[in-house]
Amino acid sequence: MVRNGARTYGSRRGRGAVLAVLAVVLGLLAGFGQGPAPAWGAGGAACQVSWVGNEWTGGFTAQVTVTNSGAAVSSWKLSWTFAAGQQMTSGWNAQLVQSGTAVTASSLSYNGTVASGGSVSFGLQGTWSGSDPAPADFAFNGASCQGGSGTPSPTPTPSPTPSPSPSPSPSQSSSPSPSSSPSPSSSPSPSPSSSGSTGCAGAGTVVCSGFEDQSGSSLSGDWSVAAPDCSGAGTVTVDTAVAHSGGRSLRVNGQAGYCNHVFAAATANVAAVGPVVYARYWVRHTTALPADHIAMVTMADSADGNKHLRLGGQNGALQWNRESDDATLPAQSPVGVAQSVPLPVNQWVCVRFAVDTTRQSMDTWLNDQLVPGLHDDGVPTADIDQQWLSRTTAPRPVTLDLGWEAYGNGADTLWYDDVALGSAPIAC
Repeated sequence: MVRNGARTYGSRRGRGAVLAVLAVVLGLLAGFGQGPAPAWGAGGAACQVSWVGNEWTGGFTAQVTVTNSGAAVSSWKLSWTFAAGQQMTSGWNAQLVQSGTAVTASSLSYNGTVASGGSVSFGLQGTWSGSDPAPADFAFNGASCQGGSGTPSPTPTPSPTPSPSPSPSPSQSSSPSPSSSPSPSSSPSPSPSSSGSTGCAGAGTVVCSGFEDQSGSSLSGDWSVAAPDCSGAGTVTVDTAVAHSGGRSLRVNGQAGYCNHVFAAATANVAAVGPVVYARYWVRHTTALPADHIAMVTMADSADGNKHLRLGGQNGALQWNRESDDATLPAQSPVGVAQSVPLPVNQWVCVRFAVDTTRQSMDTWLNDQLVPGLHDDGVPTADIDQQWLSRTTAPRPVTLDLGWEAYGNGADTLWYDDVALGSAPIAC
């Protein structure tokens, strides 16, 4: 029927048709101004972020792991803000930029590709005052994430304890805690990887060795036996029973007592590597670091009369030592030693370091966790790098030797594998 010129529908069929049309129109209206649903699904998050921090008075490090919940990407940026005004001082495995409280971490040439469901990790170090809350407003390539799991760990105590780290750069495992009662064994169970890949080939890499090119038990080719300071009873051989990857590694039987020094020297010329010298190696050893001074890596420093720059241990924790003046990083005070970590025994661990040849700046990582006590930023910090910075000239490493130096008590059996040194960061 018609009423006042307006048609009404008196049948069920007519009312059903109107409802169907209205549903279509409302659906179209609801879609106006909206783009396609995100690849991770409506209402979902672009990523998940794990933030695991290690905090001490006025400073912190954080290991950040990002899981991509969307489509695969070939480059990425993760952004967040520091709610308490924390300030970054350094980072690794990402390009980090801070403006005020806003921070952006961008992918590097070697870790930009992240598959759907894949993960990538990076780390940073910074300072804080007042409080140090973990960020909670992460965005991955501009889209919001679920974020901020993990909280800073308590201030270190005088008994250093390795800080756990999630899996960063490549596949990392948590930094293992050392055994309080190490049980040395000269023949630990071999744990070879089936891949045999050293993971270090690339531009600017001068040393890249898994010792797979060694045909016998004696060193040849890219490596030779050396005793830079003085020789003793230690030995260096190629081992086919224990390896981190492939079927071979470098075995060092290090002896106690002054001048029992033995090393495998890389024959490659590393004098032109820079401006930052990056190194990485996997090491396994059987005996906890002693209280006396020992060295495991030594490099001639042409900026210091070819005296050696040494990475080793003292007071049971990792340290850098400078041969020319016996300075250490960190200082061997209880507070300084507490900022370093022991070297876990009877398991493979990854050690990385970076030495700037243009200014006083060094960093060292254990299983991709930055060691606060081994951080030299050029600004004297009591118990950390104040003593180290008594020498202002930047080091210029020109050799690379792996082995064992004892200056008193301390014997150990060590294996080195997947060794790399070059002008760009090398992941574990």
